[in-house]
Amino acid sequence: MEVSQLLRLLLTTTMLGLSQTVNPFVAQQTPPDPCYDESGTPRRCIPEFVNAAFGKEVQASSTCGKPPTRHCDASDPRRAHPPAYLTDLNTASNMTCWRSETLHHSPQNVTLTLSLGKKFEVVYVSLQFCSPRPESTAILKSMDYGKTWVPYQYYSSQCRKIYGKPSKATVTKQNEQEALCTDGLTDLYPLTGGLIAFSTLDGRPSAQDFDSSPVLQDWVTATDIRVVFSRPHLFRDLGGRDAGEEEGATSSTPYYYSVGELQVGGRCKCNGHAARCVKDKEQKLVCDCKHNTEGPECDRCKPFHYDRPWQRATAREANECLACNCNLHARRCRFNMELYKLSGRKSGGVCLNCRHNTAGRHCHYCKEGFYRDLSKAITDRKACKACDCHPVGAAGKTCNQTTGQCPCKDGVTGLTCNRCAKGYQQSRSPVAPCIKIPAINPTSLVTSTEAPADCDSYCKPAKGNYKINMKKYCKKDYVVQVNILEMETVANWAKFTINILSVYKCRDERVKRGDNFLWIHLKDLSCKCPKIQISKKYLVMGISENSTDRPGLMADKNSLVIQWRDAWTRRLRKLQRREKKGKCLKP
Repeated sequence: MEVSQLLRLLLTTTMLGLSQTVNPFVAQQTPPDPCYDESGTPRRCIPEFVNAAFGKEVQASSTCGKPPTRHCDASDPRRAHPPAYLTDLNTASNMTCWRSETLHHSPQNVTLTLSLGKKFEVVYVSLQFCSPRPESTAILKSMDYGKTWVPYQYYSSQCRKIYGKPSKATVTKQNEQEALCTDGLTDLYPLTGGLIAFSTLDGRPSAQDFDSSPVLQDWVTATDIRVVFSRPHLFRDLGGRDAGEEEGATSSTPYYYSVGELQVGGRCKCNGHAARCVKDKEQKLVCDCKHNTEGPECDRCKPFHYDRPWQRATAREANECLACNCNLHARRCRFNMELYKLSGRKSGGVCLNCRHNTAGRHCHYCKEGFYRDLSKAITDRKACKACDCHPVGAAGKTCNQTTGQCPCKDGVTGLTCNRCAKGYQQSRSPVAPCIKIPAINPTSLVTSTEAPADCDSYCKPAKGNYKINMKKYCKKDYVVQVNILEMETVANWAKFTINILSVYKCRDERVKRGDNFLWIHLKDLSCKCPKIQISKKYLVMGISENSTDRPGLMADKNSLVIQWRDAWTRRLRKLQRREKKGKCLKP
């Protein structure tokens, strides 16, 4: 069988076992982007199948002509056999051969080392010889660019003696990464053109389910290939028998190893996330990664795409890396496996350094001191508003995340806790800025030991029509609008702190806009004539009293103290103008 036919048979045999939908080496069609289908959905993609050794430099431990000898004179091009001949373009009509130095004793190892420049998923390694095939050959691989080596396959007629391996061993799922030794492909004949071809997946039980076998995925991965020739076939002449068959036999006939072509068939390892490999800025071979992956082998997720763990793509699932959901408020995130498991393996991303006053795993709520502006989307830069809690009225700086309501101290109300609640009045204490207005108990305000007179008959003069007319207006010394702030008792009097808001009539220089006092006898107050409530506005029409121990205004049962109505403003201004024109009647 010709070499080309043997190689085709090898590839056909290897591919048939992996031709199902889970086959990572089956060539795909070439749409605009093989990593996505027509609808833009991610799918597994793999680089084309190539001879990864083609054009690569091979390091040989022994090369004919280095140094020049009688058999190999490098100055004569016809006798030069450099390692570059192993990976150049060879045809059946033009086969160039590498050749080792002429060897004069046995055994003597000669090593060929090939660097692929990147991780490849290797399907086969083949060697086509220009000399007889060696009696013992080892194929090794490295996954760390030549730092360490592991055996791939051994060939020898004396497997146990040379390599400590049985010549017939069975591969099981428990030893799928074990190198085997075979006595096939070790015959002396043919004297030239012989072939050694090793298939990495042939006979491996998990080859049919390659996507689900990390062991085999690791087994086919290599950055470097090394071939070690340990024993040649020793013979006296072309028709002689193999001297190696006799224990301790030697030959004075010179011999050498010679290979015409070294091939490494496989694909650039991209874990199903790239359809091709390209040269980077440093001219190193790297995958052209898609699916939000990166790295020489697309073996990690791109920054900010950590919502689920990186996984190799399969024929069933592209396993693309997903961006973290940070609602446009963060540029970095990390992956948390516990959260990923708790979410039913859907989301494990945790946003870092949330901006725009947001917080949380997804920057989805407002940080302390801010609350959601529900008129804006959570992705808006101004989705969170400052609480602005009052420094005195609020019990803290953190408000309700939804409503913006600050935690108020007792007696304080308002969204930002900026005013006293109903039934409370302002104090001068930052600890309790609003204090409860004391309830006025009429019976407790009467200090006289005598029982109060009957309130109905006592207050009768103040009863009647509350209509404000010119006659009533002219009889009073003052007519003012006041706001009742607080109250205290002084002897038999209730002393109200008031704020005079408007002055419509005044015959007393003490009556001015601003803070002042209003005095009402407790007896009048107990009978509610007049009736006073804290934090209310009143129209007060009364007679001035010149008492020095009670500065301010005085009201009694004959005064008019009624709760303020805004409609009175025009009426009072009209009466004020008529007074100025001398319309008031003399009392």
